Amino acid sequence: MFRFMLAPLEDYSDNAFRTLCFRHGADLTFTEMSRVEGIVRRNKPTLAKIQIHNNTPTQIQLLAGREDQLEKFLKSFKPSNGFKGFDLNLSCPSPNVMEQGRGCAMVKRTSKTQRLVSIIKKQNYPVSLKLRLGTNAYEKSKKVYLNSIKNVDADFFIVHLKDGAQKSFEGADYSVLPECVDVAKEKGAELIANGGIDSKERLELVKKMGASGVMIGRGAIRNPAIFDLLKGNKVPSIEELKHEYLDLANTFSAPQKYRENVLKEF
Repeated sequence: MFRFMLAPLEDYSDNAFRTLCFRHGADLTFTEMSRVEGIVRRNKPTLAKIQIHNNTPTQIQLLAGREDQLEKFLKSFKPSNGFKGFDLNLSCPSPNVMEQGRGCAMVKRTSKTQRLVSIIKKQNYPVSLKLRLGTNAYEKSKKVYLNSIKNVDADFFIVHLKDGAQKSFEGADYSVLPECVDVAKEKGAELIANGGIDSKERLELVKKMGASGVMIGRGAIRNPAIFDLLKGNKVPSIEELKHEYLDLANTFSAPQKYRENVLKEF
């Protein structure tokens, strides 16, 4: 089954926004990226990011580095009803994150990534990877991303079709998608396409290239019902979406910053 996923979006992807997108066609949603060290230290803002308060299908995205910290977190983790697994972030392009060897700098650290995946699977939790095409154009040219897909035992892979040096306004490179799909299929895994998929034309393009689903971020910020639109469902008006979001924001006590961020984009 072809799946539609809401990307992890910093200062947007709380329970209210995830639920809004789920109601309007997203099959799976993701929390904001959260540092495992912050969770282990019981940092309140970090803990708030990974809370799942209802049955909206949600994976928790982790920025992980140290195996011992990940093991410590998982030993105390209690899944809620909406929890569908973990996602490891190999895509964050922040220089501070990459300097620590994390985010998209992890794309070439295949053995390290596999150790983290094994720790999660040992606890019988599903795990996916969200990765970029490398930290820069050189790593992309060497196809380091294919090693992560080929040599890491994740349940599925989400490929953000840019490298870490590209700006947000630069276009995704769909030409690499077919080879990514082929490598994933060889090991029986799904490949989800991410990056600039905001129209039926681009949706059909990645479908023809063999992707098993799409992940949408910026398009969902502009219109949380983009999933309905791409599925051919009835699409509510922006005013209807605003009212629905505000009801959810009140239900889940969404922070003011999140409310302002979401509503200014409508």
